[in-house]
Amino acid sequence: MRLVKTHPLASAGYHFVGYYPVPSNITYFWNFGLLAGVCLVVQIVTGIALAMHYTPNVGLAFVSVEHIMRDVNYGWLLRYVHANGASMFFIVVYTHMMRGLYFGSYMHPRQALWASGGVIFVLMMATGFIGYVLPWGQMSFWGATVITNLFSAIPYVGTEIVYWLWGGFSVDNPTLNKFFSLHYLLPFVLLGVMLVHLVFLHEVGSNNPLGARSYHDQIPFTPYSTFKDLYAMILFFIFFGFFVFFAPNYLGHSDNYIPGDPMVTPPHIVPEWYFLPFYAILRSVPDKLAGVVLMAAALVVVILLPFYVTSDVRSSAFRPLYRAFFWFFVVDVLLLAWVGGNPVKSPYYELGQFCTAFYFFYLINLLPLISKVETYLWSSAFDRNK
Repeated sequence: MRLVKTHPLASAGYHFVGYYPVPSNITYFWNFGLLAGVCLVVQIVTGIALAMHYTPNVGLAFVSVEHIMRDVNYGWLLRYVHANGASMFFIVVYTHMMRGLYFGSYMHPRQALWASGGVIFVLMMATGFIGYVLPWGQMSFWGATVITNLFSAIPYVGTEIVYWLWGGFSVDNPTLNKFFSLHYLLPFVLLGVMLVHLVFLHEVGSNNPLGARSYHDQIPFTPYSTFKDLYAMILFFIFFGFFVFFAPNYLGHSDNYIPGDPMVTPPHIVPEWYFLPFYAILRSVPDKLAGVVLMAAALVVVILLPFYVTSDVRSSAFRPLYRAFFWFFVVDVLLLAWVGGNPVKSPYYELGQFCTAFYFFYLINLLPLISKVETYLWSSAFDRNK
């Protein structure tokens, strides 16, 4: 304890974690931020171990993954933890983001906090996509071909960007080497941005289910929230362990156990499940450039949300109109994911267009409109009760 008080780093760390005041009424939905950090650490540790045995060469990549699975001690465990860890990471972050939307955690004064979280999400998507290419299975190869080709839609410089990404004129060995280097680097960038995200959190404090700022009804993070986080971690690892030990390939695609072959195109190219909503938005219009712009806008509009949506009452606990439309939005995102996993044909194509339209209408038009309508209703009710 004396070391904690005297050593500057130990003292700063203890005050950052131990004395950090949190609202006394936060629920287990506030544990998902910590679980996201746990997932990142798991991915970095298992990724470093896997990199010791992986060979970034188009002729050896697929074989090296099989070598890890069959010959390396507990290599199968490392690979399954890393592969399913990506899915767990996205499950945790999607839940964390939906909690933020539901309880209004993105509003003033948390603009920087929310925007930094959006940057984390974009970096996660980039890291996840690049990592999906590394096993060099059929879905890996063709996913890399399709997604990198999207940059060719950018006027004037698109083709040059694609050639730079490929390191040549097709997806080949330079592409795999480049992706391997980026996949090793980006998690550490992600870790740095996550630390910035934590600094922003400590600047403004945690939100709570009531959405009201409270400077009095607060408790130290340790031991109250610490034990709540530990309990959440136990439950999370039980859920995680089920997929690792009993359904390790359930969240993946079977075609990725076929070596990548540029001469054989899969009948239906699909990304990992956590990209499917954005993949559906990309395919909702027939024009490639418009699809790329829509997909990018789907991310940008979420990041910019706190800069144009405000409300005197934040939490949906007191906003029945907002709460109802929030669940419509959740269903809309789930439908987009389902559409993204199906072929581009009727009725999936038309449903994808409708869900894409509602996605943007909700985030750009409905949220500000609902805030104004509810503010008017609150004012009217207050005037009547005066």
